[in-house]
Formats: sequence, C-alpha cells, structure tokens
Amino acid sequence: MYIAMNRFKIRLGSEQEFIDIWKNRDTYLDTVPGFQSFNLLQGASNDEYTLFASHSVWDSRQAFENWTQSEAFRKAHANARGNKDIYLGAPNFEGFESCL
Repeated sequence: MYIAMNRFKIRLGSEQEFIDIWKNRDTYLDTVPGFQSFNLLQGASNDEYTLFASHSVWDSRQAFENWTQSEAFRKAHANARGNKDIYLGAPNFEGFESCL
C-alpha cells in the first residue's frame, strides 16, 4: 500500500471555496488502476492559514506514479492553477509506503 498526501495552506476565509473546488472537480481517480480511496482532510487554523491535506491510498507506489504520468492526471489537474489567491504557497507532497 502507498499513501500520497499533499498539504495545502489555505488563506483564512477561503476554506469553503477550497472544499468546493475539490467537491466539484472530476478527479478521474476511479478510472485509474491501483487507486483505492481519496479523502480531503481539514486541519487546524492559525493566524495565517488553515491546513488541508489530500489523502489518496494506492495499491503500490508504482500505481501512484503511473497515475501521475497518465492522461487522467493531466485532465484532473488541467485547471489546478486557477484560484491561486486562496493558496499560501505551493502544496507540500508527502508519500508513504506501508511497512507493516
């Protein structure tokens, strides 16, 4: 199993807009071999931002890497540059392989 996460710092007051972006986009994940599940997680807020994380579970690291090189990935991220004003910096990627 492989878990892929992107952490996002979202400008205060833009949380619902960020959630709606994810809720209304077509990810095409259900068409990708090796995909298991996806969650969008909302974390704590501080004086500058609210932390969010996208969390996807894959059969393997290779399945995830295949997704990142697929046409489905390109289509899912085609409009990712929109709404830049709600993000405080680029997302921070973290990948984890199951060891137990």
